Amino acid sequence: MWQDKWLPIVLITLLGLLQYRLWFGKNSIPDYLSREQEVKTQAQQNANLAQRNALLNADITDLKVGLEAIEERARNELGLIKQGETFYRILPPETK
Repeated sequence: MWQDKWLPIVLITLLGLLQYRLWFGKNSIPDYLSREQEVKTQAQQNANLAQRNALLNADITDLKVGLEAIEERARNELGLIKQGETFYRILPPETK
């Protein structure tokens, strides 16, 4: 009688162990889903950094090519005023 039932019992036990490993073990489905989310987050960060790098490369090219970019930067960051120019400073209205 036991000789007929040992194979299904062993197979069901193996199936249970494999299911446990699939859902709760190392490299399980929840691990895969969390890694997939991490990959999406990292891909977004990489895209942002690539866009920033493109802007920096454009800035570098502008600075290498012409003096207009250097002059613009000096005006914005250092407050450059050429001789013969009049500087006007517009202040926002005071709030009470």
